[in-house]
Amino acid sequence: MNVQVYTAAWCRDCRAAKQFLDSHGIPYTEIDVDANADASDELIRHVGKRAIPQMVIDGEWFQPYQPGRGLLLDELCVRLQIPRI
Repeated sequence: MNVQVYTAAWCRDCRAAKQFLDSHGIPYTEIDVDANADASDELIRHVGKRAIPQMVIDGEWFQPYQPGRGLLLDELCVRLQIPRI
């Protein structure tokens, strides 16, 4: 499984998403949209706005966070094939 996470250092939701991946042993590539203008442009092309955190899981874009709900744990588990206990 290939996982990329579009993040920024100031984003606490990005930190929560990375912590979730780390806690489940899911390897990922972090892409900092503040440090990489091309990555920020790519994010806008695919999502239509600069919404982070954003994941690309095996080529499929997914926003693992929703305002008012936080991290979408059930959806993350399904997409990453993690059993929910």
